[in-house]
Amino acid sequence: MHILIVAAGDGSRVGSSIPKQFLLLGGKPILFHTINSFLFLDDVEFTIVVSSNYVDYWKNLCSSYGFDIPHNIVEGGPTRFHSVISGLKNIPEKSIVLIHDAARPFASEETITRVLKLAINKGNGIPAIPITDSIREVDGINNKVANRNNLKAMQTPQGFNSSLIKKAYKQNYNPEFTDDASVLESAGYKINIVDGNPENIKISNPVDLIIAEGILNQLL
Repeated sequence: MHILIVAAGDGSRVGSSIPKQFLLLGGKPILFHTINSFLFLDDVEFTIVVSSNYVDYWKNLCSSYGFDIPHNIVEGGPTRFHSVISGLKNIPEKSIVLIHDAARPFASEETITRVLKLAINKGNGIPAIPITDSIREVDGINNKVANRNNLKAMQTPQGFNSSLIKKAYKQNYNPEFTDDASVLESAGYKINIVDGNPENIKISNPVDLIIAEGILNQLL
């Protein structure tokens, strides 16, 4: 089984001079926590996709913090879509791959296990959680209420039969590809959803770092 972690973003929205996945959370880089989430699994191989500008930076972080979990490093592309393509080149056919955002350090064992089982049995497994906010659909100057009961917030890791997702990523880039499930769906495959976990936030904004520290303290 293969874990593909996409860590090539620049983290501009979090307002940091370095990518968010390298910022400290509980005294350790966020990416360390993210990788550690998968260590309960047996016989896994990690591929980390990193921007070419930060490959040496990542290696130095690992050395400085004594992070010695074996992993392959692949250089990313201009978008997440292209970074996943780069990472998938390192994944063999007819295997299971879990694709995960580097800035989601709190995927639970239960979520990962549910995703994995569904990917093995049905070819893909995508975690999602209910939306609790009121939702409105905006179209220019007009807007209307949307039924949140029919909507889900998607998370990662998203699990796939590697042959299927590698084939799906041969499509041309489309800005509407917001995650790996949308790429697979565009290739004609049904998406299978499982329950995610609410703590599995994506750290994108400065306030998310504060929330993440609180989650980490609860989990310790």
